[in-house]
Amino acid sequence: MTAPKTPGWLDWYAGPSTPDFTLPPGAVDAHCHVFGPQAEFPFAPERKYTPCDASKDQLFALRDHLGVSRNVIVQATCHGADNSAMLDAVRAAGGRARGVATVRPDIGEAKLRELHAAGVRGVRFNFVKRLVDAAPTADLAAIAKKIAPLGWHVVLYFEAADLPGLEDFFGTLPVPLVIDHMGRPDVTKPVQGKEFGRFLEFAERNDVWVKVSCPERLTVTGPPALDGERHAYTDVVPFARRVVTEFPDRVLWGTDWPHPNLKNHMPDDGLLVDHVPLIAETAEARRKLLVDNPMRLYWPGETA
Repeated sequence: MTAPKTPGWLDWYAGPSTPDFTLPPGAVDAHCHVFGPQAEFPFAPERKYTPCDASKDQLFALRDHLGVSRNVIVQATCHGADNSAMLDAVRAAGGRARGVATVRPDIGEAKLRELHAAGVRGVRFNFVKRLVDAAPTADLAAIAKKIAPLGWHVVLYFEAADLPGLEDFFGTLPVPLVIDHMGRPDVTKPVQGKEFGRFLEFAERNDVWVKVSCPERLTVTGPPALDGERHAYTDVVPFARRVVTEFPDRVLWGTDWPHPNLKNHMPDDGLLVDHVPLIAETAEARRKLLVDNPMRLYWPGETA
């Protein structure tokens, strides 16, 4: 028997539009997830939400529809530290996917090497207070030491307002850092303001990569990527554009499909692809964002 979805849960957008923007050959969706299917891969008892199913086959269908070549599948928090669904998807992709796992601090070297062989290249830690019970600094410090010899990185998810209390700790970690969704800036504040400037200084000082992803999660004024809107989330564009301009060789892009925990609308993923030229204004910037950078981080030594 499967558990019912969290009340008010928004399912992923079925029948996405065909993008006007053609992704360059070798483009990577560097941030997406799979949910279950719950009947095959049960959700974790400690989860904060129960989503709809979002299977690997549905992810691969979206990949092909959008013109994406490869995926980086990030462990969803609803699965806790059971990486089975993510690993099943990565293995089924035939080399066209990498994984980012959730692991416990007592994980051994043999298990880490097993994950590496399966295609995992990083671990994710969530510092968003509404999604975790406590900041997992001790666990992250222990795990970072274990993954450093493998050449992995840490994916960090936090709110911009919490960075001042975390940045010194993050700076001690002995691995590259990949920051989800631009560190969740408050886009009602100035893009040239102190808070976003502090985030960019943090990125400059450390071995940091930044995902210019999730405008649908950051926006306040929209308009949403729905009903053919190809100039969506205009309040987020200046923030993403500044990151792409200042760190052209350390930015990544992803759909965030199937968009966990959105509250007011579910974007059309085809229109999210049309958001890319708004934030990366030249062909060179788009190639770095979509192809060169993710290939260097997740498939080093391979050509797209």
